[in-house]
Amino acid sequence: MPEAQQLLEAISAAGPGLRQECADIMGARGRPEPTGTATATGGYHLPTAHVIHTVGPIVQGEPTTEQEALLASSYRSCLRAAEDLGASSIALCCISTGVFGYPKAEAATVAVRTVRDLLPHCQSLTKVVFNVFDPTDESIYRSLLGPDR
Repeated sequence: MPEAQQLLEAISAAGPGLRQECADIMGARGRPEPTGTATATGGYHLPTAHVIHTVGPIVQGEPTTEQEALLASSYRSCLRAAEDLGASSIALCCISTGVFGYPKAEAATVAVRTVRDLLPHCQSLTKVVFNVFDPTDESIYRSLLGPDR
């Protein structure tokens, strides 16, 4: 579970403020973040102004059409949240490919397609970085984006 460990390390590095803000948001909402949506918080001790949180679909086996739509919605929601913040760039992780079980190649295809479809319509957002977990992810994204990307 290296992906889960990386996430825990990032949350820990942000400091207690991030955990508290997430708890406050969930408390006010009365439920966890719905799948396919996104919420922005402060970046706290991370080298970023904001963290955008999303929940992708949980997949067992091959993704359904609904799960693919939810994954695309997660990426769209992150891009829209960044745009709402006036951000010029965003780093996106491989949503749902760790413990949530979305097949890596299929998830990357959804991610790249969604970003390519939405990015031209963004005003402030001009740079998207796909932050990959491992060499397999990197290879998949390079094949979709080209070796110089």
